[in-house]
Amino acid sequence: MLDTRARKVVQPLFDQAATGLKKLGLSANQVTIISGIIGAATGFFVYNDMMGIAILLLWISGMLDVVDGTMARREKTTPIGTILDLVLDRVVELSVLIGLALRFPETQIVMLFLIASFVIGMTMFLAIGAVSENYGFKSFQYQPGLIERTEGFLFLTAMLLFPGAIIWIALVFLIAELYTVGERFYQASKVLR
Repeated sequence: MLDTRARKVVQPLFDQAATGLKKLGLSANQVTIISGIIGAATGFFVYNDMMGIAILLLWISGMLDVVDGTMARREKTTPIGTILDLVLDRVVELSVLIGLALRFPETQIVMLFLIASFVIGMTMFLAIGAVSENYGFKSFQYQPGLIERTEGFLFLTAMLLFPGAIIWIALVFLIAELYTVGERFYQASKVLR
């Protein structure tokens, strides 16, 4: 929701960052990999109860993820870049959830359900993309929903900031994620008939 609605406001900052990274000689795929490595490291810091560093790395990774897309659209998107982006985005999210589940064992059941909702959500997202024509500015069919990447990062950040409420935050996140799955299926069923 925020990714779709607020993008126009912050895009000039990402355009400047993309220009700067390009001047440093980095390609979109290299920025994607750097973003993935930084984001994947968050789980280590979560597990070691270094939540401030984990939050910082998570958001740096997220910002680089937006910048790599900006760079890719300027260069020319490649199928391998799209694959790298989608896979490394999930690695980052799973790193945080696994770090939380290991750090706070009492959350493991709800974390498993939340991870399952991610699998279902990504399957829905990719299935819709596979059977839809791409009319957007991304290299794949992008269907907006209640939970997009920014909302996911906000939920993950809330879990890191408020460990005593992780289970409740994760349950709200789970419900919102499942709502998004239903929302995307409903939208797709109308368009694809």
